[in-house]
Amino acid sequence: MFTSMSIRLHTPPTGAPGRRAGARWALATLAALAMASATQAWAQSGSAAPTICVWDPIGKGGQLFDAARSFSVAMQGKGISVNLKAYTDESVATEDFKVGQCQGLLATTIRTKSWVSTPAALDYGGAATVVRDNKVDIEASYDVIRKAGMALASPNAEKLMVEGKHEVAGILPAGALYVMVRDREIFKRGFAGARMPAFDNDKLQAYLIAKAGGVPVAANIRNFATMFNNGNVDVVFAPAVAYMPLELNKGVGSKGGISRFPLAFTTFQVLIDRDKFPAGFGQTARQYWASQCGTLVASARKAEAAIPASVWVDYEGDEGVKFVALQRDSRVEAGKAGYYDKAGLKLMKRVRCSVNPGASDCGSTAEIDW
Repeated sequence: MFTSMSIRLHTPPTGAPGRRAGARWALATLAALAMASATQAWAQSGSAAPTICVWDPIGKGGQLFDAARSFSVAMQGKGISVNLKAYTDESVATEDFKVGQCQGLLATTIRTKSWVSTPAALDYGGAATVVRDNKVDIEASYDVIRKAGMALASPNAEKLMVEGKHEVAGILPAGALYVMVRDREIFKRGFAGARMPAFDNDKLQAYLIAKAGGVPVAANIRNFATMFNNGNVDVVFAPAVAYMPLELNKGVGSKGGISRFPLAFTTFQVLIDRDKFPAGFGQTARQYWASQCGTLVASARKAEAAIPASVWVDYEGDEGVKFVALQRDSRVEAGKAGYYDKAGLKLMKRVRCSVNPGASDCGSTAEIDW
């Protein structure tokens, strides 16, 4: 059922290079030469080096800005100068990108998806989650993220990464998104009436919270942690890498906990105005960030391992299988309602089923035929 998809998941060739490997090498060489020619022409045109607005809650001293700095150095090695500007307020960074103060933006996918929708599918609820024997296979789930990132970094996927003059020039995995609560009894009685932050720039969050019976509370990425720690909301959703830096452990305290079952997986994206960068920059940048995926996932796994075992709350029996099925139905509904990108849903199902072909939904056309 997936043969109509144009993106292929390649396995690197082993042993002596054959004819196909040689052809791929030749294509890569031609692409590099084309990129070099475009860069030289762009530089000779007298264009100023573009600036990327980089959101990092810590600012220049944060890990995200440090990753952006390494990216800038790598691009410099290819003859492309890219300036970086740090922001601790994501909304300000986004607004500066909108008005042209920056020609690129590194921010959460929640922010960037309004410009280019398909690559946001990596963040969709349950789109990367693999469950085997009633247990989440977290390594396999991260493998889905890796493979999806590699697929979208392929030259064949360029049409999925561009909308109008905007282009996603990189995807940075931030780790699994976990449900954190101030009172772990919520996991037993359900989320009805529980107060949850709904980011003001993402209508989907309020929709999903209301669907779960929760009470959406207006929030943003700057204040949701403080709201949780102060008791203004009962539940938050965050990756493990945010647990200590945002002091979410204070909100969890001794009564709360973190569900072992990931709600989704989170990413950051590099969004550019492709008219302000040399031709071919987006593809070169995507390949760079794809090469960093392993390092970024390892950082997320390290943060997960650092959370005390007593904080984690395990699910029971077949709850995992039931929740995966519920998320699948929600994705289909969100796709029909226009909240989720249908091409992105097709891609994620293809990748997920390549990792876990025995999953029950891999025998259906859900998320494929619309």
